Amino acid sequence: MAAFLMVLLALLATSEGMSLGVELHCRCIQTESTAIGRHIEKIELIPANSHCDETEIIATLKKTGQEVCLDPEAPWVKRVIQKILKSRRR
Repeated sequence: MAAFLMVLLALLATSEGMSLGVELHCRCIQTESTAIGRHIEKIELIPANSHCDETEIIATLKKTGQEVCLDPEAPWVKRVIQKILKSRRR
């Protein structure tokens, strides 16, 4: 779990500072709300911006490398984000 959080923190830090490779539209059309935490290798958090009004959370799966958009309103996703933010403050 600690390694998972470290990957998430690194992704958060890099995604907030990106300016050149920004998508010109939302990447997520559909989102997954089913808990898939144990299958996630990394998570990318893309805050709402001028190209997309929604916060997008994109998970890459361990076995397949497939990217899955997570529902930011799903309770399990909110818990993961809270843990990330809490550990960032330390």
